[in-house]
Amino acid sequence: MFGMGPLEMILIFLAILLLFGAKRLPEIAKGLGKGISEFKTAMKDTTNELKGSIEESDKKDNKEEKKDNK
Repeated sequence: MFGMGPLEMILIFLAILLLFGAKRLPEIAKGLGKGISEFKTAMKDTTNELKGSIEESDKKDNKEEKKDNK
């Protein structure tokens, strides 16, 4: 992960533990989890909107094409 070995990850975790303390870590992790979840939801909604717009545009183009062919 990012070219880091297990020792580097343990050292980073220990530094974070010293900076924030054991009581704050669960709160930080919970907030981070919620943020990631909200980001994923927003990405999914945006993707669905774009797909809907593309499909709607394709349908409109197909109708115009059929109209022009007559």
